Amino acid sequence: MEQLSAGKKLDRAFEKLGHKKSVSFELDLDTDAKTLKALDEASDPEPGEEMPDEVAELMSGAKITLTVQSKKPLDESGEKDLVGMGMKISSSDGDLVEYRLIGDYAYVRADMDSFGKVMGSPAPAAEDLPPEAGALKDVIEGKWVKFDVKEMEKRAAGGQAADDTPEPAPSLDAKTQKKLMGALRKVIAREVQFKTAGGGDGTEHVTATAPFRTLITQLFDEIHPLAKDLPPGMELPTGKDLKDAPDTKVTADFTLKNGELSEVDVDLAKLAENAKVKKLGLTLRMGEGTMPTAPAGARELDMKELMQGFFAGPDMSDAEFDESGLADQDFPEDEY
Repeated sequence: MEQLSAGKKLDRAFEKLGHKKSVSFELDLDTDAKTLKALDEASDPEPGEEMPDEVAELMSGAKITLTVQSKKPLDESGEKDLVGMGMKISSSDGDLVEYRLIGDYAYVRADMDSFGKVMGSPAPAAEDLPPEAGALKDVIEGKWVKFDVKEMEKRAAGGQAADDTPEPAPSLDAKTQKKLMGALRKVIAREVQFKTAGGGDGTEHVTATAPFRTLITQLFDEIHPLAKDLPPGMELPTGKDLKDAPDTKVTADFTLKNGELSEVDVDLAKLAENAKVKKLGLTLRMGEGTMPTAPAGARELDMKELMQGFFAGPDMSDAEFDESGLADQDFPEDEY
């Protein structure tokens, strides 16, 4: 009865989460720079391609926060139902980048100095940018800027005419989503062992344990018959692709607060199969989402100037590019 009871409690907690119209997620990588360097070393990188210490330090303290608000319950929502979304990536030194989507506008700010240190190449000084850079100077200075999402999508699609509507990106329909969830639940019920323990003050822990390779192999076996309903280009791995995945048992600890899911902790250290990896986990926290607001004073990026002028460089006319001298040159064929 414990197996059924614990699994049912977790199932109901996910259902409650889907009934919400706003929610926030915080993803925290529970590791340290030494562990990340050990994982990088085990991947046998090419000389000069090793993970820099600055990147390891940044990733070890990285945290991603996502807030979503919809007009409908989240399990019924599509992209058109979202009224606001915010995402922030931060490190132990502060916020790295923040993004908000409100109505037709996206708002962005970034710590370019931190990005420059990680990339090993400092960001240019705002005063060194040409006048046509416009609001890009604000980007360099870490200020909020905004851009018209529809305008950006139109230009990214090739500068379509104003009356042309870009085809929507392939997505899963509600019927296929339900089939996928049914496949997931079937595999979990068959392969995952559940246990529950009370924590007091309305808190309860449900742990789910399963051998990793067996779990993902069985899951994709259930999904393969649905491949025809998936978006074009989505390739599913086969059992042969997964045969080298570790079959070590992995445990996820779900924290329920008054029956609602509040935190998930997963220990991934054993999956690394590396004695140097002592601390490697993921923590996902859930909370009530608050509606993101539009930052005051954000300058608008001119997407036309940004994509066609500042980055494109000067156009070369036929007169500027003389091909007459190329016709008489011989190129060794065996080099091509």
